[in-house]
Amino acid sequence: MTTTRRDVLAATAAASITTSAQAQPAGQTSQTQPVRNVVLVHGAFVDGSGWRPVYETLVSRGYRVSIVQIPLTSLADDVAATRRVLDRQDGPTVLVGHSWGGSIITEAGVHPKVASLVYVSALSPDAGETTAQQYEGFAPQSDFVIETTPDGFGFLSAEKFKAGFAADTSDADAAFMRDSQVPIAMAAFGTRLTQAAWRSKPSWALIATDDKAFDLRMLRHMASRIGAKVTEVPASHAVFMTQARVTVGVIEEAAKQVRQAAR
Repeated sequence: MTTTRRDVLAATAAASITTSAQAQPAGQTSQTQPVRNVVLVHGAFVDGSGWRPVYETLVSRGYRVSIVQIPLTSLADDVAATRRVLDRQDGPTVLVGHSWGGSIITEAGVHPKVASLVYVSALSPDAGETTAQQYEGFAPQSDFVIETTPDGFGFLSAEKFKAGFAADTSDADAAFMRDSQVPIAMAAFGTRLTQAAWRSKPSWALIATDDKAFDLRMLRHMASRIGAKVTEVPASHAVFMTQARVTVGVIEEAAKQVRQAAR
């Protein structure tokens, strides 16, 4: 059989492709894959069930959605819980955090499967900073009152829960969240982050302009500092519930723009 130059070039190209595929590190995502995975991280005082409207809308649009149930026992525990879920993703992923969940995605978002970050009225410390430091220089919010237990956990004041957390929800929904609170270990706010994923991953921020958990100037300052693309919407701290479609829109934008940039 005669071997032509074309045969040699074809064989060489095939070998090169095979070698390249084998050399790709395990767990690394290909930048040509479309982003169809979304991981949602809740904040303090609630659990992942509040993401249901966002979850259902994203799933109906073809996304594979996972909700992390962080234990709220420490920064390390919450980050570990998030990494376990990220490990299970089958490709590039949009990582989304609400409130305290923003600190979690900032630390956990360096995971190789994370393609982009979405901060939903969320905190975004830098490496070496604590979450508590983000409040410095901004006005305290009178309706967002944390009551601490003797063992160092925090609950939101039952009396002020709706005004401070969920002013634009129904009375029934606010009462259910108030009475099913998940307390957070207050020491978590004083733990320094070791990573800042927003320094290497594209970021989006959804800001609820009627949020009573944070000074609005604080939310805008954090979003500006991390270079996030910002969307603002009139909503309470429970924006992920009351403005679920807006929240989905920001997540989809993050998914699509990362995919388009990879082409």
